[in-house]
Amino acid sequence: MGAKATKVGKRATTAKPAKRRSLVARLVRMLALATVALAALSIALVVSLRWLNPPITGVMLQRKLEAASAGQPTALTRRWCNLAQLGQQLPRAVIAAEDQRFMDHHGFDFVEIEKALEDARTGDGMRGASTITQQVAKNVFLTTHRSWLRKGLEVWFTLLIETFWSKQRVLEVHLNVAEWGPRLFGACAAADRYFHTSAEQLSRTQAAQLAVTLPAPLSRRPDQLGEYSNRRVQWILAQMPNVRVPMPQ
Repeated sequence: MGAKATKVGKRATTAKPAKRRSLVARLVRMLALATVALAALSIALVVSLRWLNPPITGVMLQRKLEAASAGQPTALTRRWCNLAQLGQQLPRAVIAAEDQRFMDHHGFDFVEIEKALEDARTGDGMRGASTITQQVAKNVFLTTHRSWLRKGLEVWFTLLIETFWSKQRVLEVHLNVAEWGPRLFGACAAADRYFHTSAEQLSRTQAAQLAVTLPAPLSRRPDQLGEYSNRRVQWILAQMPNVRVPMPQ
């Protein structure tokens, strides 16, 4: 009886690790399948937005939730304009201000990344080096919250956008989903609010004033700029003739 009991006990103890390994294997398979499914869904979403205009974006949802939690109105001001309706001046001003190698890179400007890292190494502080494509990835699919997870997802969506969209489409979406004030999205709505004109009729200076507010749209108004921002406007105006701009298709 003692020998039989010992054998049964050994079988029981060896069965437990086997069950654990089986459970871990199932969890790994489920995680892998979920990852593949999410990747496929994200690819399908990016491909569809090559032709369809996003009805709402991640940042828009974020602002609506923030407004609701603060007891403020949640309505958004926005109006979609195609690239031809955005005129000649604003696309040029935004590229000059934000991403002068936009037509040459594939989503990441490694020259600017290296400059940002060098500034950080020399104690000048870490400055942004995001391209227009990266900003589209953040604004459309993610939020403004900072985390390593969000940055990783931003890289993934940036690669997808550069793979499936044209430069014209990237710029068009960027100018239509960019934030230009509290719950104010898109260049056409911003041109109307701040300068009482269409985006197509913006002057060079007005376009540069709009472009200079993009890094801080909740704290800067293009029609009420401070000394630093006005100097930046003059710099953008000087850069505008030098940049390449994708023509509307």
